[in-house]
Amino acid sequence: MARRSITAALSFVAAVMLVATPALACGGLINANGTVTLVRTTTLAAYHDGIEHYVTSFAFAGGGGEFGSIVPLPGVPTKVIRGGDWTLQRLAIETQPPVASPLAFAGEDGAAGARVLLETEIDALDVVVLEGGAAEVGTWATENDFLLPPDAPEVLEFYAARSPIFMAVRFDATRAAEQGLGEGDGTPVHLVIPTDDPWVPLRILGLGAGKIAPVEADVYLLTDRAPALLPEPVSPLTASFLAERDVRPGLVLEHSAPASPSLLADLRSDRGMRWLPERDVWLSYVRVDAEAGDLDFDLAVDASGSGEPSPRDAGVPATAPASPSGGGLTTILWLLAGAAAVVAIAGGIGARRTGGRPA
Repeated sequence: MARRSITAALSFVAAVMLVATPALACGGLINANGTVTLVRTTTLAAYHDGIEHYVTSFAFAGGGGEFGSIVPLPGVPTKVIRGGDWTLQRLAIETQPPVASPLAFAGEDGAAGARVLLETEIDALDVVVLEGGAAEVGTWATENDFLLPPDAPEVLEFYAARSPIFMAVRFDATRAAEQGLGEGDGTPVHLVIPTDDPWVPLRILGLGAGKIAPVEADVYLLTDRAPALLPEPVSPLTASFLAERDVRPGLVLEHSAPASPSLLADLRSDRGMRWLPERDVWLSYVRVDAEAGDLDFDLAVDASGSGEPSPRDAGVPATAPASPSGGGLTTILWLLAGAAAVVAIAGGIGARRTGGRPA
């Protein structure tokens, strides 16, 4: 069952990198002894000609031993290859300029019903693409030494109901040391996935976390035109207003504009990025800042220009609003203005009842 076609140029580039800032975007980290901690995630979801290019990266604190990750996919990748070396860093510079051997966990194909569609080894990463339901994938993961947290069945079911395709990634620190990879070195992975509309899995980021645990991630979108997003992100102004009140905004649309010629030239010069058009590409940067308990959705993208991102892809009710411009600011300001008006009216009524004196 194909999931969808993530916009017209996203050749799923899941760049799984061990770099200092980005972490494995859109994947749930699973480790045996807690020595490796997921810090932050960064992802590129690019879409062109019916192909999703999804690039994501790892950033961890701590080390030693092995750890793995489960990543939901929108469809079956046609390629899983080593990705570019600086694509995500270049995107970060554009939108956040600085101020001044055999697989260790392959197991048996089809264990407990899950079917292994593809497996490969990239540097210190073992990558397996699976097809199966939540129970089958969960059983496969458990039998292959992934220690799943208690909320794994619910989260896996959330994804399996929409797509039976998952990617399991394991990092072998011992093999990394043998290859001379040090802390901060990256291993990008590029997945090429034919799909209908862009889609970025977000709920998986909160896998195993407490409800109030912060979840932070950077999501970059490269599309042929300004996309419509669901759920609708808020503006940076609204995010600042909420932060002053210790409220996490969820999704913030930090950047939305045509990609500059210099950016496109730099990206196209990286490994595996020649598919990117030379012009007429829209760059969006969505910052994820939520508590794990509130992150019960994914990010659906409509890059066709029709302004209709799929509620099913986002995992939200069909009545949820979508906007290509991050117009959540207007809604929130109206709500705040309304609340202020209610307080003012109530205060006026109280003053009248007490002869103009405080009640």
